Amino acid sequence: MLTRKEIELKEERELASYAMKSKNSKGRKYPEEEHHYRGIYQRDRDRIIHSTAFRRLEYKTQVFVNHEGDYYRTRLTHTIEVSQIARTIARAMNLNEDLAEAISLAHDLGHTPFGHSGEDALRALMEGQGGFEHNLHGLRVVDTLEQKYPQFPGLNLSWELKESIVKHKSPYDNTPIVTEYNTREQPLLEAQIVDKADSIAYDNHDLDDSLKAGIITDEDLQSVELWRETQKKVRQKYTGIDHDILIAQTIKDLINMEVIDLLNNTMSRITCNDIQTVQDVRNYPGIIVSFSPEVSEQKKKLQEFLFKNVYQHYRVVRMADKAKRFVEELFMAFIKNPKQLPIEYQKWVEKEGLYQGVCDYVAGMTDRFAQDEYKKLFYPYERV
Repeated sequence: MLTRKEIELKEERELASYAMKSKNSKGRKYPEEEHHYRGIYQRDRDRIIHSTAFRRLEYKTQVFVNHEGDYYRTRLTHTIEVSQIARTIARAMNLNEDLAEAISLAHDLGHTPFGHSGEDALRALMEGQGGFEHNLHGLRVVDTLEQKYPQFPGLNLSWELKESIVKHKSPYDNTPIVTEYNTREQPLLEAQIVDKADSIAYDNHDLDDSLKAGIITDEDLQSVELWRETQKKVRQKYTGIDHDILIAQTIKDLINMEVIDLLNNTMSRITCNDIQTVQDVRNYPGIIVSFSPEVSEQKKKLQEFLFKNVYQHYRVVRMADKAKRFVEELFMAFIKNPKQLPIEYQKWVEKEGLYQGVCDYVAGMTDRFAQDEYKKLFYPYERV
């Protein structure tokens, strides 16, 4: 039976020299005794899974609003897919798989209801009032808003996990300035692979969901080289394949190809740049974990296709615009009369200030809860 100390010794023996070892963690903000059988990042992961914010991801939009259909990805299923891809990459690169999994599970905790539309609305509403950025709000969730322990606010996660939340990077993110986490230093490799796993997951599940929704067709996708060439190989491998299975296998092979390309290119960069330690990773002038130039260019064209044909499709734009109105009208109703807030949030407003308190309440809502609150506030015959 492995104790925590033995787990740490095993990491020291087996993980790559540039992997983040549990024993080298800067620890937690509030000192507490560590678990006898679980490492610090294992406990981080478990605290995230048992958090309220994590459970709420089940009913937060990825692209398609939850009530549009049960099939479509939510923030929770997206998070699980990111975690699965990140763990595969971490294991293959001999990195800290527990840390990579914990970062994956935490990376979207700060998201609002209704996806990026909700975030855009809150960002505008909070301008001049402290602002809103979902990575920074994710840090606020795990540091302040989760209330699970009598000894301290938040989840008291490790320094490395919180740094990774702040430094999470995607096309939708700008790294916020938090003095505790030096933004001139690069993220850990475990955090970098989560960023790329996020990209792999959302490209491919947005394809899958959009095809199921009838927003795009397989014929439309033949103009995208990455899709066309991957599907061609699937057809060669399986003759007379059912169309739905063809789509599923094309997406599966796309994910597999991207992961393998990422692994090969990244390991080559590590070798060529003589990356030996965690500090080498932090001091490197750019992101080490990356796709090859060829696949990067192909992914860029795929993302351009998705932007034009999915994210700008009139049905998605309608959903997004409707979502913004939900958030804007709810937010302003509570600002104008905070007595409409639940009692515990009226107390929170007194402590944190009107705008921040209302923002915390609205940002924490699921899509369904926001819709229900909207009905209670604005529908005359709805029970409040």
